[in-house]
Amino acid sequence: MAVGKGLSYKARRRWTLVILLIGLPLYIVAAVSIVNLLDRPSILVELLVYVGLGFLWALPFRYVFRGVGQADPDAEGDDSNGPGA
Repeated sequence: MAVGKGLSYKARRRWTLVILLIGLPLYIVAAVSIVNLLDRPSILVELLVYVGLGFLWALPFRYVFRGVGQADPDAEGDDSNGPGA
């Protein structure tokens, strides 16, 4: 890994799995707990809170998620991760 490059592609894929499998369920529990503190607001307010929280959870992880669904840019001519693999 080059100096100043940041996380490698494989590290970003691993962190993405950790965030989605552990972090997201925890965030969902927190979001539901926050909405429960509001004494059952109107359906529109509740929807806006869920949409806002759903958008906010991904903001800190933009860099980790960026390009994870693409082929490994560090692979040199290796087609083993391609669509036919």
